[in-house]
Amino acid sequence: MFLIGATLFAPLAAYAQTSAVGDEVVVQKSYETSSEMSDGSSSGSSSGHDSLLERVVAIRDDGRELIYDLPKSATKEDRARNWQFPAHVFQPNRGTVMLLNRGDLEARLVAWLKSAGWDRSVCGRWIFTWNAFRIECEPESVIDTINAFDLRVSELREGALYSDNNAAAPGRLVRKASEAGVVTFTVELQVNPDVVHRARAESDVVVGEITKKSVLLEVALLERRKEHVSGTVSVTFEMDDAGSVKRRVRVIRLKTKRPDGSTETETKTDTLERL
Repeated sequence: MFLIGATLFAPLAAYAQTSAVGDEVVVQKSYETSSEMSDGSSSGSSSGHDSLLERVVAIRDDGRELIYDLPKSATKEDRARNWQFPAHVFQPNRGTVMLLNRGDLEARLVAWLKSAGWDRSVCGRWIFTWNAFRIECEPESVIDTINAFDLRVSELREGALYSDNNAAAPGRLVRKASEAGVVTFTVELQVNPDVVHRARAESDVVVGEITKKSVLLEVALLERRKEHVSGTVSVTFEMDDAGSVKRRVRVIRLKTKRPDGSTETETKTDTLERL
């Protein structure tokens, strides 16, 4: 697992976007990871993607009402496994997304728990099926999922400061234009080791819960802080012809020196794009 629980997305903010009622777009989030030990004793890689369908249902002076749903290719089984969608939200021009159909999600949650033979005592637990996931029972949690598919940026211009939750400090954006006229903004930041240590410690706690070998977060943190972590966070925004962000690519490169002297290098590439 690569940084289970790590927050890899910048805070929400406003950006100019032209849209009309009825507009639909698929937003896809994909990742690729790789790791290798310095002595060649082990290596690994993984990849995957998720998509949401975004539909504009109303335009207000202060923002937009949107429906987020599973893609049209979703099967009946896909929908049965996911009670959070469709979600009707208000996306203000400035500020965070607000859930508008909480009652619908509550009703679907009750049905979902019943079909699984569970009650609310399982809420918050981590289990493993084909992947590790937390049993979520709070309708507002869908906002965190939606935020992970949000390409809005507060200020996208040459020299503007950009912050990332994984970085030690903000950096300034650099504007570039290709011969084909594609405009991008890029920034490279230094990784904050404390964020990596905590994310790995939280991952250790989750693994302990799943394997029935309980691990205290404080103990896991003490062990993880024995690792020397360095690395970079590189972010690139690609613009469309209307001047809106159509793709964001974030590459996190980590180098970890362990107490036994071994060194591991890891790379994770996250791509978020409007298709």
